[in-house]
Amino acid sequence: MFVDSHCHLDFEQFDSDRDVFVARARAAGVERILTISTCISNFPKVLKVAESYGDVYCSVGVHPHDAEKAGELITADELVKYLDHPKVVAIGETGLDYFYEYAPREAQQRNFRQHIRACIASGVPLIVHTRDAEDDTIRILKEERTGHESELRGVLHCFSSAQRMADYGLEIGFSLSVSGMLTFKKSENIRDIVKDIPLDRLLIETDSPYLAPIPFRGKTCEPAYVVHTAAALANLKGVQIEVLAKATTDNFYRLFNRIERI
Repeated sequence: MFVDSHCHLDFEQFDSDRDVFVARARAAGVERILTISTCISNFPKVLKVAESYGDVYCSVGVHPHDAEKAGELITADELVKYLDHPKVVAIGETGLDYFYEYAPREAQQRNFRQHIRACIASGVPLIVHTRDAEDDTIRILKEERTGHESELRGVLHCFSSAQRMADYGLEIGFSLSVSGMLTFKKSENIRDIVKDIPLDRLLIETDSPYLAPIPFRGKTCEPAYVVHTAAALANLKGVQIEVLAKATTDNFYRLFNRIERI
């Protein structure tokens, strides 16, 4: 059995046939789906999606793209309150994106710090988005972890960063999550890094509706496609897909330990 550790089932691409997409994931062997919050204004829809399916859970958080939008400059205390709901099992996605810079860096960094503090206070894992921002991502994590080293857990989602980001993530006990990007022709740098990551520190995800793996490149990605990323990762690591599925599923439940295991 597989899990999709990061997708966006609340997005409009799934609105017309969400039941069908979830059913296809189940038929493909996906036993748990984690749908990820990108803004507080849309969190009620994220939660409604999670509540609608027994095998779907969610996070709460603000994507760095939305960091300066009205209502999205959230505090750690405000984030923690959302964790009262049993379907809310993580905080994020949060972090820094200097590739697009849809929000000022100052706003991104402020929100990132608040999310980290909420995770330290609550004990739930942090879901980190980082793109072209490795130095500041590492710096802020170091600063916020000081004195709380054992209290912060998390994942570097859709990993596509430099080696130093992978090394630091592993150093502080984070997992790295692999998306369909692993299958792309131009992703040799990702494969070079991921092939040396210990199996017990890897997760798999779709980030759907984005980043559909080969052979679905260019189509709307969906949770069922995580199986194709798993197959590519198993091949890269030189293990049977059953071994890869068990390891990444075990890793998922260990990190997101609020989720009931089947």
